[in-house]
Amino acid sequence: MSVDVLLGLQWGDEGKGKIVDYLTPNYKVIARFQGGPNAGHTLKFGDTKHVLHQIPSGIFHKGAINVIGNGVVLDPAIFQKEILALEKFENYDASKLKISKKAQLILPTHRILDAAYENAKGDKKIGSTLKGIGPTYEDKISRNGLRTGDTLGADFMFKYEASKKRHLDILKRYDFEFDLTELEEAFFKGVEFLKKFELIDSEYMLNAHLSAGDKVLAEGAQGSLLDIDFGSYPFVTSSNTTTAAACTGLGVAVNRIGEIFGVFKAYCTRVGSGPFPTELNDEIGETLRANGAEFGATTGRPRRCGWLDLPALKYAIMVNGATRLYMMKADVLSGFEQIKVCTHYKSQDGTLTDHMPFDLSDDTFEPVYETLEGWTEDLTGVSSYDGLPASLKKYVEYIENAVGLSIDIVSVGPDRKQTLIK
Repeated sequence: MSVDVLLGLQWGDEGKGKIVDYLTPNYKVIARFQGGPNAGHTLKFGDTKHVLHQIPSGIFHKGAINVIGNGVVLDPAIFQKEILALEKFENYDASKLKISKKAQLILPTHRILDAAYENAKGDKKIGSTLKGIGPTYEDKISRNGLRTGDTLGADFMFKYEASKKRHLDILKRYDFEFDLTELEEAFFKGVEFLKKFELIDSEYMLNAHLSAGDKVLAEGAQGSLLDIDFGSYPFVTSSNTTTAAACTGLGVAVNRIGEIFGVFKAYCTRVGSGPFPTELNDEIGETLRANGAEFGATTGRPRRCGWLDLPALKYAIMVNGATRLYMMKADVLSGFEQIKVCTHYKSQDGTLTDHMPFDLSDDTFEPVYETLEGWTEDLTGVSSYDGLPASLKKYVEYIENAVGLSIDIVSVGPDRKQTLIK
């Protein structure tokens, strides 16, 4: 059996959590393969909204095994809060939640380092979530990190203190005030809580399920345009967010990858700093933000909004090898008489390109738009694809023709039921 991969094709916040939840009944195992508490996957059932940060989005299906993979960076304090917040829901079951022993731990000093680094950048901040993600991956790559499996060893405190000392030595170079007391208290409570769960050699477990013929869905976080290699560097996250990361983040071979589901919004959003060619700093952008409730699920920051960017979308499809597309938040575009789509970028010398440039800065490349007919109908009560307005169907067909791939799902609201199969 193969591992299907689901990931975002934009700058994150595409609606991945909803689709993972929607698809989970078809899978035995749901496995997160990268990122950490900087992610915010929002699920809505009826009048209740859930925001997951580190826990896979299949957690509300009792038949599914949920795995936090080795590619994830895990904050025990946030993990404890996340679990305790979910225990009040009847459809939640933590008994099948498993955590890779090789997942890296976010230490309290990682969070302080993150804040100190960002503060030192001044007006060149990258928009970090300040969750300690970057410093944790930095320690992983420099072979100085601690892993969840280390919490089971008798020498854990020795390793922790050594890491803490090294971080405090680095912090001496920065003019940055901090207090570790509360952070450490929450961290160690979280570590003890974490050890109540099954810490596993997840690569063996996942491959055993595949050999047994069980279906596995790999869940990505953030978005392809935030990938450390292929995103709008340096305004990116600290992990690989593309399909290849599912292999290294879960310990499955390349030839095990099956379908690759690419999730994107009917328009574009971005949180934090960095280039955003189609950004709308006007009334239209404000309307998109208001209609789409575009505020970060993790930070609460208002998201920057703009029209759909086809060169960026095609680029993300290419580097991921996407096989199926799911378009989210089509309902947010209701009410616009005209909808624009960026088809190319124009450089300062007038050259047109539909390729992502090496350095996509807003003042160097100007988006070139094509205007399409919009729709005014309220889509939130539509129950089938056939019931959608003709102009929305044309919008879907236009995107399909441009990217050369079928859009199989159109989402018209946050609830599970507002998911239309084409």
